[in-house]
Amino acid sequence: MPRRARASTPASTGKAAASGLKKVPTGITGLDEITLGGLPFGRTTLVTGGPGCGKTLLGMEFLVQGARQFDEPGAFIAFEETAQELTENVQSVGYGLEPLLKSGKLMLDYIRIERSEIEETGDYDLEGLFVRLAHAIDSIGAKRLVLDTLEVLFAGLKDHGILRAELRRLFRWLKDRQITAIVTAESAPDGKLSRHGIEEYVSDCVIALDHRISQQISTRRLRVVKYRGSSHGANEYPFLIDDGGLVVFPITSLGLDYGAPAGHIASGVAGLDEALDGRGFFRGSSVLITGTAGTGKTSVAAQFANATCARGQRCLYFSMEESPDQIVRNMRSIGMNLAQWRKRGLLQLHSARPTLHGLEAHLATVYRAVSLFDPQVVIMDPLTGLSSVGSDREVTAVITRLLDFLKAQQITALFTTLVSMQADPEHSDVGVSSWMDTWILLRTLELAGTRRRALYVIKSRGMSHSDQIHELKFTSRGIRILPGSAVSP
Repeated sequence: MPRRARASTPASTGKAAASGLKKVPTGITGLDEITLGGLPFGRTTLVTGGPGCGKTLLGMEFLVQGARQFDEPGAFIAFEETAQELTENVQSVGYGLEPLLKSGKLMLDYIRIERSEIEETGDYDLEGLFVRLAHAIDSIGAKRLVLDTLEVLFAGLKDHGILRAELRRLFRWLKDRQITAIVTAESAPDGKLSRHGIEEYVSDCVIALDHRISQQISTRRLRVVKYRGSSHGANEYPFLIDDGGLVVFPITSLGLDYGAPAGHIASGVAGLDEALDGRGFFRGSSVLITGTAGTGKTSVAAQFANATCARGQRCLYFSMEESPDQIVRNMRSIGMNLAQWRKRGLLQLHSARPTLHGLEAHLATVYRAVSLFDPQVVIMDPLTGLSSVGSDREVTAVITRLLDFLKAQQITALFTTLVSMQADPEHSDVGVSSWMDTWILLRTLELAGTRRRALYVIKSRGMSHSDQIHELKFTSRGIRILPGSAVSP
């Protein structure tokens, strides 16, 4: 059965990383890869960002995954939301907290603080807070702690000297108890990481979350700003919040060190495998199908999906133009019953307009779906839809990362792209044809007063292939190409 993939993390918490610093895996997909093992053991990590960027959710997932994956109890101390409100709010992203609360793996504590109670009148004293923290930690033997959020705790303080001293005192108190903690803070309107400009300097690790809008497209991003004693990924990484929780996708290219399987996989189109050295596509390769509107790109892609499922393998199909039901209905006209594969759990159809997400969020969506479904084949129809949400350079960069990711998983990928009738047919609008292993061009030709579909293989790395132009026939029993050079330009 397909299952959610976990990030590469140590088998147990508190394991020393290559740098010598002991780390605690968060259990959050992607974050442990970026931090090279997790958060610093027994130290405090500051998570900062604006409203709605996911600070509270990241902290809660740190505790939930710690309890579920690593059997480590955790305490969540809130200064803004009650325990009931927290429980209800995180239910929408798949966190059922009740079992963890009843089993003693999780504790929620709401501390109500009035600003008037912490005005600078005399000495500022955190002893009352330490008593509450000690009770929460000791009551369940907590190894992990989240404080949400610092602004409420220190709202009445204006003296930076006092604030810095009290923050150090709080962090030292946690460190002495070897508690791995996340403390959340609001970023400042002027772009600073925190409102006081102090929190990031006294924290051992700082993670900045961002929720930005570009060309009316929303994207959440994460960046590890600093990590004392350890190297880490320094780029910005997109992350998603959905009904499965929070997932971070390291978007940097995975390089060219993936394997190259020697096996083959049938295309499902009668006659096409014969044009590809008689064996079809290489398993784990990338296939590009280009053509103008109406040449049959989606039909060829669907035929490949149908053949994949008929072999008992899983196929993940992303469509940017048609709904799942529309694809299933249309393919019936050429003899394909895709509904049966959906019912058996072998075919997943994901449909969304390109403008639903930013480019890198689309990439993270694919990563998440692949991790959950574990397919042998992934289809994206069409890639050119991404051009509406980014520049040519940005689209090319995202597709490169996608190709690297799928190749590293040894997943066979098929992409379609639309070519303008005025453009050179042997040209890919998204500029990735040179990176594809197999490139198939579909065209319409006018011969003897009739319009015919034609197919020819421009390239297929690692194998001999037909150099002829073949007629592509659509029938009620499927698609096939005619042998030999059935048509000529």
